[in-house]
Amino acid sequence: MLIGSDVMRGYNDIIILFLLLEHDSYGYEISKEIQTRTKGNYSMKETTLYSAINRLEKNGYIASYHGSESFGKPRTYFTITAAGRAYYQEKCAEWQLTKQVVDYFTSEKEEKSHE
Repeated sequence: MLIGSDVMRGYNDIIILFLLLEHDSYGYEISKEIQTRTKGNYSMKETTLYSAINRLEKNGYIASYHGSESFGKPRTYFTITAAGRAYYQEKCAEWQLTKQVVDYFTSEKEEKSHE
């Protein structure tokens, strides 16, 4: 089962920032890493990825720079900023609370009979 993009919309930022905490990266590599780590269960569309990247950069959470590739045009790499690290921590705390709340309503209890 694939995870719907509507479910993941609020968590795309945290996914991208997590990967950038490990090392600087570029769009295509981020996209492939998401697919690999989720074993194909989540694939971020290119438009969704670049929309999130642009938003993160506009908000100062990531910064871009050009790499020095020897073939073709230079790639644009992204790096997480100090503000991005703080935002990542905030989003992780938010996720823990969100997960706790949703877990209240998603347990596999037997339905109570209405006798």
